[in-house]
Amino acid sequence: MPVNPTTLAQEALPLPAGATRRPASPRPSRPTALADRLFAILARGAALVTLALLLGILASLVHGAWPAIERYGLSFLVRSQWDPVENEYGGLVMIYGTLATSIIALLIAVPVSFGIALFLTELSPAWLKRPLGTAIELLAAVPSIVYGMWGLMVFGPILAAWVQQPLQALFKGVPYLDAMVSGPPVGIGILSAGIILAIMVIPFIAAVMRDVFEVTPALLKESAYGLGATTWEVVWKVVLPYTKTGVLGGVMLGLGRALGETMAVTFVIGNMNQLNSLSLFEAANSITSALANEFAEAGEGLHQASLMYLGLVLFFITFVVLALSKLLLGRLKKAEGGRA
Repeated sequence: MPVNPTTLAQEALPLPAGATRRPASPRPSRPTALADRLFAILARGAALVTLALLLGILASLVHGAWPAIERYGLSFLVRSQWDPVENEYGGLVMIYGTLATSIIALLIAVPVSFGIALFLTELSPAWLKRPLGTAIELLAAVPSIVYGMWGLMVFGPILAAWVQQPLQALFKGVPYLDAMVSGPPVGIGILSAGIILAIMVIPFIAAVMRDVFEVTPALLKESAYGLGATTWEVVWKVVLPYTKTGVLGGVMLGLGRALGETMAVTFVIGNMNQLNSLSLFEAANSITSALANEFAEAGEGLHQASLMYLGLVLFFITFVVLALSKLLLGRLKKAEGGRA
């Protein structure tokens, strides 16, 4: 076997006192180097294909929505009229329904998910942790159409009889509050859709919160308990500051799930393209439900282009949410690095 003269010369040099000579690392063989290069090419190609698909989807949405963009421009976002008969379209009702149901879902799901994660990591007995965690994760496997059917046939009537009607009787004649609970007591509308969405996103947020809570070093928590801190103080002052980036990521994951949900919302939101009032029980529409209901029957022209415009708006909303979450996560990491 040939010997490298440079290696022999290096080995002949005297070592400093107390130093040990490390064995020379062998050069990678030609097949190994070729495999590494091939792997790098494939990985880069996969990333480029993903980026190309994203740009292709965006380009197709812009191309399909161009007639509506030319006619309405940005005024499409503030127009509430949606009338296929008169061929007049505006996306305000759908945008409002999408944002309202998603915000309601987060307002309900985040505290509930936090409580679930807190119980599973800090308070639950050992024999209950695994079955309860599995049961919560199984909620994520239930098809969305099942949630929609349950919401329409079971939850809607319960909401109408036990929530909407008592609230209407309680707030009758009260300014603003009366308008917020107005509408026919049928159990469908923005609030019903928001609650169903909350039930759907709770497993995702709770699972992420539980996982990030569990990575908190036990030494930190035990030290806080040793100083006399309560469970709430340990979670609020030790666990949450240590895991806040992961918690925020879980919340954004749930928000993305809520924004893009279709079938469950279609069943319970009412599918009305009018914004008569700001009542929580008023039937409304969302971008996804409008696309699901009308795209198959929309003829070529302005109607189809307006639906594509709605899809482009949803794409933009999702992009803005993800961009803001990345920006916030970056600032949190910078703040943690500065304190360190």
